[in-house]
Amino acid sequence: MENKYASLFGAKKLGFGMMRLPMRKLEEDVEVVDTDQVCQMVDEFLDRGFCYFDTAHGYLDGKSELAVRHCLTSRYPRDRYILTDKLTSSFFKTEADIRPLFESQLKACGVDYFDFYLLHSITADNYDHYLNCHAFEAVQQLKAEGLVRHIGFSFHDKPELLRRILTDHPEIEVVQLQFNYADYEDPGVQSRANYEVCQEFGKPVIVMEPVKGGRLANLIPEAAQVFADLHGGSAASYAVRFAASYEDTGMVLSGMSTLEQMRDNLSYMQAFLPLTGAERAAVSRVCTLLHQQDTIACTNCRYCVAGCPKEILIPDLFACLNAKKQYKDWNSEFYYEVNTNGHGKASDCIKCGQCEHVCPQHLPIRKLLVQAAEIFEKAES
Repeated sequence: MENKYASLFGAKKLGFGMMRLPMRKLEEDVEVVDTDQVCQMVDEFLDRGFCYFDTAHGYLDGKSELAVRHCLTSRYPRDRYILTDKLTSSFFKTEADIRPLFESQLKACGVDYFDFYLLHSITADNYDHYLNCHAFEAVQQLKAEGLVRHIGFSFHDKPELLRRILTDHPEIEVVQLQFNYADYEDPGVQSRANYEVCQEFGKPVIVMEPVKGGRLANLIPEAAQVFADLHGGSAASYAVRFAASYEDTGMVLSGMSTLEQMRDNLSYMQAFLPLTGAERAAVSRVCTLLHQQDTIACTNCRYCVAGCPKEILIPDLFACLNAKKQYKDWNSEFYYEVNTNGHGKASDCIKCGQCEHVCPQHLPIRKLLVQAAEIFEKAES
């Protein structure tokens, strides 16, 4: 299946999302990007004909942009890759802050221009901030100066707001959406409805979270068996191919955190084939099984962690809670202890709400932390 938007994104639909890179411990409680492994991943990615890379200023607390420079831009000519970066609302307070931030991003990544520059993670909570700071006009000016080739935004909200933004800003060229089979009809995420709004306005879609933060690669046994019975591909492959099978998805980002994950993705996206009827039926069955599980739809983006005054590793505690619910996993208590060692426990939450303000999934984090405390800290006592 040819990429309808090959002139924008390249012929192949798989992009290297650099939010979940392999890390290594430098010292106690200090992690750095495993640049040796990332360099090897970049090499294999490019050697196989893939070219799209995605980063943002806040990814890995600023380490992602630096890894882009170290592992990609300092080692390959500019015409070998397509690079996307983002303007994140939490990193600028006024319109005057935008240009210096952008210039610092160019420097961090080691490039003279970005192929795509996106207003990052727009929601109803921060849209007015982008408007008040004239961010849409600012990125248009960057494009006019040749510092950005294409402009767009990533989006985590309802289709009504998406339609309003695209109506008010026809200059937008692309939209990045959370899009996967688990969220396709989910009333909170509304992947299908948002995708259809983009179609209505003729905007190609960049897919994020096709594997839902890894949750669709590590399925409950009953769901994993459905795909295993097809005798062809990993659980992750069906998730990525589901997203790529839609004609107006021009790019599907995968946050590959190991060389093995990358090689798996390359194996089925090298000569991409859309899902067959039998495979779509299997996906539907897996959706039914997953929706029967009472789990937290956290994608591990970790936006909630940076500003937590009690330093609670919220996604890690939710992963423990999901494992407890899905697998009745006795190890979840152990990992709860691991993830609260030197960090806040769920019961330490002061209910300030900062985490819920930045959560792209609109999770009731404060209530969920109460659940986590009841389950894991009761076990402690």
